[in-house]
Amino acid sequence: MDGSGGGPQTQGVDVTIVMPCLNEVQCLPHCLKSAREALDRIEARLGLTGEVVIADNGSTDGSQALAHKLGARVVAVSERGYGAAIRGGFAAARGRFLVMGDADGSYDFRDAVPMVAALVGGADLCMGSRFKGGIESGAMPWKNRYIGNPVLTGVLKLLFHARISDAHCGLRALTRASFERLRLTGSGMEFASEMVIKAALKGEAIVETPVVLHPDLRDRPPHLRPWRDGWRHLRYLFMLSPSWVFAVPAMIGAVVGLSILAAAGWYVVTDARMVTFGAYWTILGAALLSLSHMAAVMGLAGQLYAEREGYRKPRPWLSKLSRLVSLETMLLSGVGAIVVGLAILLAVLLSWFARGMGPAANVFSPVLGSLFLSLGFQNVLGGFLLSIVAGAEAQFLKAPADPSAAGEPAQPVPDLLRAR
Repeated sequence: MDGSGGGPQTQGVDVTIVMPCLNEVQCLPHCLKSAREALDRIEARLGLTGEVVIADNGSTDGSQALAHKLGARVVAVSERGYGAAIRGGFAAARGRFLVMGDADGSYDFRDAVPMVAALVGGADLCMGSRFKGGIESGAMPWKNRYIGNPVLTGVLKLLFHARISDAHCGLRALTRASFERLRLTGSGMEFASEMVIKAALKGEAIVETPVVLHPDLRDRPPHLRPWRDGWRHLRYLFMLSPSWVFAVPAMIGAVVGLSILAAAGWYVVTDARMVTFGAYWTILGAALLSLSHMAAVMGLAGQLYAEREGYRKPRPWLSKLSRLVSLETMLLSGVGAIVVGLAILLAVLLSWFARGMGPAANVFSPVLGSLFLSLGFQNVLGGFLLSIVAGAEAQFLKAPADPSAAGEPAQPVPDLLRAR
């Protein structure tokens, strides 16, 4: 192992084990011993050399000096947070294979040996699974084991189709190339979810190996705060899923809203009377349709942002609309809807004067005019928003330049190594 400082260099080192550290002087001897044994096994089995990097996040208990003494390389990471520490450690790592694990004694780094072997065999990311390997008594609170982890893993699998059993295991490995492709930004505990989500979205080859979770060696409470960090994970899942947050509600709202308005309009045209689709239902239908349109614009903005950041591939069906949808077409359709809305409202005003400013028989016409007005302004403002998100370009939907950008599968890896 190399105990010197300095920036990342790949010469002479194949594997880097990174441990985020914040006042872990009590646990470091055990963790570094485990890491050294893991690197010895990796060298004997795979012929790969390694190092240990302690990504220190501002320890005040002497963790840095102890880590140096025990042969690790210490990298100071000023940005606070679990994710920030790991990103800092990965950035300074010299290996082409990166292993991450907590510095609290809860993981045996020898469990990472098959992870590195999986990377050598063609995987991009290897996740540890505590539910397949085992959880020792007292190692995980019941609410994390039976509520938090299963729920968050289930939501992640539903939204992003990642075929894994434990999305939040702290022991995992990935290639440096994959780390660079993922462009991870999370600073807190949500970093664990971000890695899996972006790897699944980008088509990285993800595999799992069993690991055992042991009770940590700390004599103080862990840094993890289950409810706070659980919420941070959950909100991050939805932040990276514009389809579920915006598009799905938009489609449901649009279908319901259009159905109500169509029924209400039919009864107005045919002079039928039905209490079910009176004034209140007409207003509700218009509101649903307006909200759905706004959600659709926001969903498209989320998709364009994800594409620009590189963790989502262009949707083929969106690319086919590239010639029809642009800032100009959004503006023209918006102005057209505004004109239609104003014309309907003008007709309503003239009708009001014609009947001596008396009450109308129904509210369908004013509601319809207001709806067109609202949709028109949403199109105008939404067009500019989409152009800004897409990089200040009027043609914000673009056809992919090559087949792989249109969602073609990544290069094949052995079936035994593929997890999605």
